[in-house]
Amino acid sequence: MKMAVRLVLLTFAICRLIVTVGFTVLPTELQSQLSVDNSEVEAASVDFGMLDKGEPLAVMHPGSADDIAQLVRAAYEGGFSVSARGHGHSINGQGLIKRGTKGVVIDMGSKKGVGSVCEKGMYVDVWGGELWINVLKATLQYGLAPMSWTDYLYLSVGGTLSNAGISGQAFHHGPQISNVHQLDVVTGKGEVLTCSEESNSELFHAVLGGLGQFGIITRARIALEPAPQRVRWIRVLYSNFAKFTKDQEYLISVEGNKERLDYIEGFVIVDEGLINNWRSSFFSPSNPVKISSLNKNADGGVLYCLEFTKNYHQHQADSIDQEIEALLIKLDFIPASVFTTDLPYVDFLDRVHKAELKLRSKGLWEVPHPWLNLFVPKSRIVDFDKGVFKGILGNKTSGPILIYPMNKDKWDQRNSVVTPEEDVFYLVAFLRSALDDEALEYLSDQNRRILKFCNDAEINAKQYLPHYTTQQEWMDHFGDRWDQFYSRKMQFDPRRILATGQRIFEFHPHANANAMQ
Repeated sequence: MKMAVRLVLLTFAICRLIVTVGFTVLPTELQSQLSVDNSEVEAASVDFGMLDKGEPLAVMHPGSADDIAQLVRAAYEGGFSVSARGHGHSINGQGLIKRGTKGVVIDMGSKKGVGSVCEKGMYVDVWGGELWINVLKATLQYGLAPMSWTDYLYLSVGGTLSNAGISGQAFHHGPQISNVHQLDVVTGKGEVLTCSEESNSELFHAVLGGLGQFGIITRARIALEPAPQRVRWIRVLYSNFAKFTKDQEYLISVEGNKERLDYIEGFVIVDEGLINNWRSSFFSPSNPVKISSLNKNADGGVLYCLEFTKNYHQHQADSIDQEIEALLIKLDFIPASVFTTDLPYVDFLDRVHKAELKLRSKGLWEVPHPWLNLFVPKSRIVDFDKGVFKGILGNKTSGPILIYPMNKDKWDQRNSVVTPEEDVFYLVAFLRSALDDEALEYLSDQNRRILKFCNDAEINAKQYLPHYTTQQEWMDHFGDRWDQFYSRKMQFDPRRILATGQRIFEFHPHANANAMQ
């Protein structure tokens, strides 16, 4: 009986595509991989942000890169769109089929694959839909690990590489897209191409940080390094923003294995509830941090927390304390505000997931997430602090606010992602959750005010995980790199069938003909 129902659903999926998009014959091999099951279609219609919705005609469960290529070729000829979905962690529907259009979502997570680890070459080959947590587990068996991470490991390799992939290691190792040797990509024409700096380099750099616009990553060769065993994790507090940023900028400039840190981030504390947040429960309940006792002398009533780590092996345990103490002497934080913990390397990298499980158990994870991520140039970060942290935010928020600097020379400017034109720039991430409609409107309005402030003050911030609603906004985002971005689109996805949820190319194909000249 179940088999009969499945055959009916599969037949309906094919017929639905044929009728809806006007395509006469889909490859027979694809029929067993398409689903119109209501639960699967619904799951592929929303993302982590829960701010947008775009229902696909069907969901594909590929068995190989060739399967994906067949579907894309059918879409190329048939006039429907295709979106690759990893963990579905986009915020504004970037990974969905654009609302009101016809398309198929490829469930990249339905196929698993961490290939062989090359110990001599220090790399691992990974299926594009694989989660980073599984990459970590596989490589640790060889005493190796990737060098650059995101704070949350339950994201797909292809998903983070399509954006950049950043965390506290980016100041030294660069984003994840700076640590890739080679890719297999299905282009918008349905071609399966292997690319690297030496071969098909234009596609290689286009796809890295390319927001899914030029191809679907089916395999990535990720650089590895020897994995440490343990992590010493320190947090210190500041009441003065200038001292906070001065110390952060000093720490990302330090060279040398003994002096250099392995992870540097920070966050803004505008109310006491944020001292422990869903990113980690760090401060001990037996030794609570009372903001009210610290922020009486705070600059504008706001506190700042600097967190950093030093990785080490067990045999280095005696010397790690000395290295940390020597470093702390050089920093200008609030006296007696040093909080330290020590944990296994895996536990540190997977810290957010543990908090996620607690929130899920309370029903607080699957709510709207009106997140806003910005790259702010170093020269304007003080203005941003005054206008936003001490201005727009007031003393009410509902989630972590991250702030940490990165070195631009660790980013390959040939890749598609855009950053401020300064040697040092900051990530500022507002990672808020909305528990009801009133909170959603409040936080969404606050995001709009923050963006307006940046625009009016000419801060020239760039959105990370960008979301815009007009063509001009996208062109402004890319600036003088727009023509290159458009040219790459016409080369690798000329019919604009990939990643339509990004809404980048919603215009007549000849509207910007000068970009091709």
